[in-house]
Amino acid sequence: MTDPITIAVLQNRLNAIAEEMGEAMLRTAYSQILNSSRDFSIALIDARCRLVAQADHIPVHVGAMPWAAKALAERFPNPAPNDVYVLNDPYRGGSHLPDLTVFVPVFAESRLMFWSVVRAHHSDVGGATHGAYNPAATEIWHEGLRLPPMRLTENGILREDILEMLALNVRHPRDFRGDLAAQIGSARLGEQRLNAVIAEFGAETLSESVEAMLDAAERYARDIVAGWADGEYLGEAVLDDDGFGKTDIVIRARVTKKGSDVTIDLTESDPQVTGFINSSHANTQSAVSMAFAFLLDPGITKNEGAFRPLHVKLKEGTIVWAREGAPVTMCTSHCSNEVIEAIIVALSQACPDRAMGGWGRRLRIALTGLDPRTKRRFIWHMFQARPGGGGSVAGDGYSTIGEWHSAGGIKFGSIEVAETRFPLVFETHEYRPGSAGDGQYRGGYGGDMRMRIEAEGTTLANTAGEGTVHGARGMVGGEDGAPHDYTLLAPGAAPRKLKSKEINVPVSSGSVIHVLSGGGGGWGDPAKRDPSAREADAREGLA
Repeated sequence: MTDPITIAVLQNRLNAIAEEMGEAMLRTAYSQILNSSRDFSIALIDARCRLVAQADHIPVHVGAMPWAAKALAERFPNPAPNDVYVLNDPYRGGSHLPDLTVFVPVFAESRLMFWSVVRAHHSDVGGATHGAYNPAATEIWHEGLRLPPMRLTENGILREDILEMLALNVRHPRDFRGDLAAQIGSARLGEQRLNAVIAEFGAETLSESVEAMLDAAERYARDIVAGWADGEYLGEAVLDDDGFGKTDIVIRARVTKKGSDVTIDLTESDPQVTGFINSSHANTQSAVSMAFAFLLDPGITKNEGAFRPLHVKLKEGTIVWAREGAPVTMCTSHCSNEVIEAIIVALSQACPDRAMGGWGRRLRIALTGLDPRTKRRFIWHMFQARPGGGGSVAGDGYSTIGEWHSAGGIKFGSIEVAETRFPLVFETHEYRPGSAGDGQYRGGYGGDMRMRIEAEGTTLANTAGEGTVHGARGMVGGEDGAPHDYTLLAPGAAPRKLKSKEINVPVSSGSVIHVLSGGGGGWGDPAKRDPSAREADAREGLA
């Protein structure tokens, strides 16, 4: 058996490789959605398609990657050294179409040992409208270019014909090519670093250490779960609508905790809907894993072993596992957030001190228009004015931290950089008073942003998301956070409330989009809140 010190060294080496890959991705990507907002993730997956290491990026990405690796292994059971593979199909292990996943195999002599994996959200992947999120979509073919597991290289040489075909089908081919090259470079870097580890420690020592890492994480997770109260628990979360008239769509989690095992049954969730808030199978599996991980200790290694106590039941044809062909682009945010919320509501009855209030929901805006300074078309994704996170026994929730599915991993980046790169002016960007759900520990505050569009002519806006009706859930007696409220203020026109799912909204130059984003849910009885904490909020003008 490999000694514990070597195992610990190798665990840290693998984690460091994933982190270095992420830094390379951040510094080489072209699009602001990647090099500013950091909407990408890294994972090291072994030959058995098990998650071995990851960096702190976007949890909903990483949890689905093993399913993508399985789809890739089924299509290419004997991957070639030096080749690069890619997929984005949600029905073959992808999350949603904007997330392209690049794989590079890593060998010890002729034996496949790892996949070096980079998943990144591209600014555009074709489809009927700009920016990938199409609230008018009723089938996946309305949403963009769909890639099954495929090879980008042949004998290590990039297939330029394939790359040209992909770039030809997106609106910003230069950015697409640059971002994809950044992914390939980052995955290649992971390959190089893993080869160095294999050369230093040997394949057998590394393989034994990986097994020990997974087993240790499993023991740690089971020790935690064993301390929760046994029983069957029910939790629900509600989505506003699907954009086609279906409202109050319910996700139902029936959770059974027995000993050190947790079974999460989502089969009673509502049927799939017309719009793009349906979830793919891999995405829901990831959301379930996230909910479970959020209830574990922060220090536990999030690898395949940590999730062995977890058993998942899904039913095809429901909102959480749509049949192939349904639109799913919104699913990484919604219904992921609601899957997590329903599970946390259920398990808050078994381990209330580990549960936290709901995190705010995602409501994005994608703008496309003409930049008068460059005379070039732009596509801009709004990551500003993030919603608040939930309160917990550890204290008040983080303000403007973002949504549950990204756990703070997506950033809004520099306001000044955004104004430099796009024809936008941010008149205000601050906390939204009164948006946090009350509780013994309140939720975090949402944002209050006024953004003026100074594009040439008419800009088109798509909204895509949730949370204008239902706010983030309060937990263990805490109150819900405020829902979103988005308003278009056009010169000489009456204020227009923006819905959460609209396509091609005309925005005239000089218009202001006023965003009031939702706050996080509170935790615990508001009557138990420390009066000095309330006084502090009041002094800062946030109560």
